[in-house]
Amino acid sequence: MKHARIIFEGRERTATVKDDQLLLSCGRTISMDEAEAWLPPLKPNKMIGLALNYADHAEELGLDKPAEPVLFIKPNSSLVGHKAPVYYPDGATYMHYENELAVVIGREGRNIKAKDAMKFVSGYTIANDVTVRDFVNNMYRPPVRAKGHDTFGPLGPYFVDAADIPDPNNLELRTYVNGELRQQGNTKNLIYTISELIEFISSFMTLEVNDIIWTGTPKGISHIHPGDSVRLEIDYIGSLENKILDGRNTGTAAGGMKHEQQL
Repeated sequence: MKHARIIFEGRERTATVKDDQLLLSCGRTISMDEAEAWLPPLKPNKMIGLALNYADHAEELGLDKPAEPVLFIKPNSSLVGHKAPVYYPDGATYMHYENELAVVIGREGRNIKAKDAMKFVSGYTIANDVTVRDFVNNMYRPPVRAKGHDTFGPLGPYFVDAADIPDPNNLELRTYVNGELRQQGNTKNLIYTISELIEFISSFMTLEVNDIIWTGTPKGISHIHPGDSVRLEIDYIGSLENKILDGRNTGTAAGGMKHEQQL
C-alpha cells in the first residue's frame, strides 16, 4: 500500500492511494490534484545518508570505492515534500540531484545481522539528496554544508509498504530534468546492500522506528539551475517532482519556507 501526508482544506491529512485517488483517513476520497500541498510521507526519527554507494558514481567523481560505508547525518530540517520548491543557495556554482532509494526502519534494533536485516524494514520512499558539489571539500568527511541546506531533502510522494516491493535490490532509478533523462541506475549495483548497511550501522548505533537510510545515488549527476524541474522515479514507488527556485540573496532558503513545506 502507498501512504501519503498532504494538506487538504488547510489541514494535515494522512491518506492511502486507491485507484489513483487519495483515500483520506476520514474515509473521504479526493483526486491527486485536490491536495493543496504534499508533505514528506512520514516524520523521520533520524536520517542516515551514504556519501558513496554505487561504484559508477564513485568513478564519475574520480574517487576510489570506499573500504566501508561512508555515512553522514542528513538533517530533518532539509526535508520538503513532493512539488515543494528547492532553493538554489548563495555561493553555489554546481548543484545537482541525487536519486536515492530511502529505506524506512520499522523495528528498533542493535547489532542486527544481515540475514535478519530485512525484518526490520517497514517500507521505502524516494529521496533526492540535493547537493552543492562546491561545498564538498573532502568526500571522506561529513558533507553537511553540501547536503544540509533547507529544502535539500525532497522525500516522497509516498511511503510504500515493504510487502509491496518485490525485490528492493533490483529497482530501476530514473531522473529527468525538464523532461530529459539525465540519470539511470539500479539498486542491484549498490556497493553495500540494504542488509549490509543495516548490519553496519546497527553495529554502533541503535536503529529506531522511522529512521531512514538514504542508500546513495548511481552515476549521472548533472548541474541543475533555477527554473529547472526535476523528477525522480523508482519502480513501484512513484515519481517525486520538485522545481528549483533561486534562493540567492533573498533569505528565502534560510527560513522563508512555510510550515507545510517542511515536516
